[in-house]
Amino acid sequence: MTGIVSADAEAPADGQLHEARRAWAVWLEGERRLSPHTLAAYRDDLAGFLGFLGEHLGGPPSLGDLTSLRPADFRAWLARRARDGYARSSTARALSVVRNFVRFLDRRGYGHTPALTAVRSPRLPHAIPKALTPGAAAAVLEETGNADEPWIAARDLALLSLLYGAGLRIGEALGLPRSAAPLGEALAVLGKGRKERRVPVLPAVREAVTDYLGLSPWGGTPDGPLFRGARGGALQPAVAQRRMRDLRRRLGLPETATPHALRHSFATHLLAAGGDLRAIQELLGHASLSTTQRYTAVDTAQLIETYNRAHPRART
Repeated sequence: MTGIVSADAEAPADGQLHEARRAWAVWLEGERRLSPHTLAAYRDDLAGFLGFLGEHLGGPPSLGDLTSLRPADFRAWLARRARDGYARSSTARALSVVRNFVRFLDRRGYGHTPALTAVRSPRLPHAIPKALTPGAAAAVLEETGNADEPWIAARDLALLSLLYGAGLRIGEALGLPRSAAPLGEALAVLGKGRKERRVPVLPAVREAVTDYLGLSPWGGTPDGPLFRGARGGALQPAVAQRRMRDLRRRLGLPETATPHALRHSFATHLLAAGGDLRAIQELLGHASLSTTQRYTAVDTAQLIETYNRAHPRART
């Protein structure tokens, strides 16, 4: 993949456009409360689009250029991304970022870009979340406790128990402060967009966290991280991902058995047990019910698989 134009290679824009981009970034960080990682991705996507415009229009784009674009200009950008080998999901995200920026320009009085309303996002396949079976999830937790270093085994078990037992994202779990423990019957979690939600905590999860803290050689202040690495610093996501890779090899699990798959498993197993879709949406912190509804496809797919494997008529 050759790429379109990197953020560093982008030609300088005019003063008004530069000011608008700065104001947009401040708004994303302050009012939308995007994480630094997401904000950087938004900036890169917009920079790539503006870099393309510099080539497409034959010079650095101005705010006036942006507001006078035609649908064909946006489609040329989408076609360029397709030729460069970008995934449709990546292009859909980049187009969403450009739409966000254009709407911001309109609301703040910088200018109106009506052409973008005529441009459709790339059609994306509906990905079904890859959940573990209940037996595989249980095996992961059981095998996690077999690490050489007892406190690290207890730490990893506590972390993975929060992902599977409470449906946390890996970033949410690693973002918990030391003051969150001892865990009560519910836990306040800071999710995407810095939105807080409360999730119930199972006794087994509370016990796993308590055991970890009892064995951990690291103390720390209440506002320090709950989960610590081998040298006492904040535990990094790569450590949990490496642990899951090791567990996949030992248990013969597919490549889709990642830390995030434990969160998928939490939702899928709740739904299969009769959980309410709206309640699961709240527990996962999904802004849209349509995101949670993907798990109904998992449940249906598993039912069909069970039918095909077990029903006499399926084998005729």
